[in-house]
Amino acid sequence: MSWFYLAAAILFEIVGTVSMKLSHGFTKGIPSMLMILFYILAFVCLNFSLKTIPVSIAYAIWSGIGTATIAIIGYFVFKETLTVMKVSAIVLIIVGVVLLNISEGSSDKQQVQKKTHLNSQH
Repeated sequence: MSWFYLAAAILFEIVGTVSMKLSHGFTKGIPSMLMILFYILAFVCLNFSLKTIPVSIAYAIWSGIGTATIAIIGYFVFKETLTVMKVSAIVLIIVGVVLLNISEGSSDKQQVQKKTHLNSQH
C-alpha cells in the first residue's frame, strides 16, 4: 500500500506543479486553489508512504520522477526548451534514484545476513 501512496504523491505533486504554472504567480484563482490542494494531497500521500518505505528512497523517487516528468511536460505542453544539459541532468537524476534503490536493496540483504548470523550464534 505504501508504494500506492508514493505513486499518488508523485501524481499529485506533478499536477500541483502544473497548476502552479497555470496560476501565473497566484493571479489565477482556480489554478492557485488547485495547486494548494494537490500539494497538500501530495504531502499527505508521501507521509503515508513513509510508514514502510525509507525516507531516502521515497523522497528520491518522488522528487526524481516529479522533476523528470515536469521537464517533459514543460517541453511538450508549455513549449519550454529541452537542452542537452537538461536531458543529461534528468538522466543523472534517474540514475541517482536507481542507485539509491539498488543500495537500499543491498543494505537490506546485509541486515538480513547479520540477523541470521547473530541468531545462529545463540
